[in-house]
Amino acid sequence: MNSPTADVSVRIAWADDATAIAALQVVAWPALYDGLVPPDALPQDAEALAPVWRQALSRPADARNRVLVALERNRVVGFALTSPAADPDCDPIADGEIAEITLHPEERRKGHGSRLLQAAVDTLVADRFTRAVTWVSARDDALRTFLVEAGWAPDGAHRELALDGAETSGLKQVRLHTAIG
Repeated sequence: MNSPTADVSVRIAWADDATAIAALQVVAWPALYDGLVPPDALPQDAEALAPVWRQALSRPADARNRVLVALERNRVVGFALTSPAADPDCDPIADGEIAEITLHPEERRKGHGSRLLQAAVDTLVADRFTRAVTWVSARDDALRTFLVEAGWAPDGAHRELALDGAETSGLKQVRLHTAIG
């Protein structure tokens, strides 16, 4: 007797996914950045974000800028962003970056993050990068543990992002890396 399997997948995002990605971002970021980012610094209007996502999906600044979506059936439950690494100490030819992996809060711990991470690395490999980097909050032990268990390690780089014009609040991050390809 066969047991049922979930209808889950990851694919490159289409422009038609812009509204779903924007809605997911508005729902997921408050949970993701709770206590780290002032609530008023987070996007709150999915309708205002959707055109920005549609533009990014339709006309990326670089052909290697990709957005991947995790799907459960045909519902977007997560997204990941890949691109050439932009840090000054990175080589934009050899080093790719996973700029973000975001999941709907109710869809965590169901394998979507693992699928997104693997698809993002596969995408970077297909784009001929040989190393991947990503930035994580210094306080996000769960994400850092997830990545370390997947073979990532700190490379010694760290930064603090100013979250308001007065630079009174900041998000401390550490960079992780892994060899790919």
